[in-house]
Amino acid sequence: MIVGFTSTGEGWDAKIDPRFGRTDYILLYDEEKDELKAVDNREVSAMAHGVGPKTAQRIHELGVEVLITGNGPGGNAAEVLKNMNVKIYIKAGGMGIREAYEAYKANKLESIGG
Repeated sequence: MIVGFTSTGEGWDAKIDPRFGRTDYILLYDEEKDELKAVDNREVSAMAHGVGPKTAQRIHELGVEVLITGNGPGGNAAEVLKNMNVKIYIKAGGMGIREAYEAYKANKLESIGG
């Protein structure tokens, strides 16, 4: 399964970005391969409008099945993710990526939609 994170940086030492649409990076953790990869989202985050749905579409295209983020996506982006069966976990803002992943595995994050 691919777990995605909104992130301020490119590795396990980065923090969860509380923003969804304007996140600088989307981190992808492939649980089966035990591999973490970063996708630069700064081009999308710099757009004037529509960043939430654009980031949501990108997350779907990257094969993310579970998304861990801070504040969560806005209404339009949440609807896109819900329609694509992406499970969303929120309230991880400020956590390190590894800490957020461990909180998800321990069922300590709040689930919305998806």
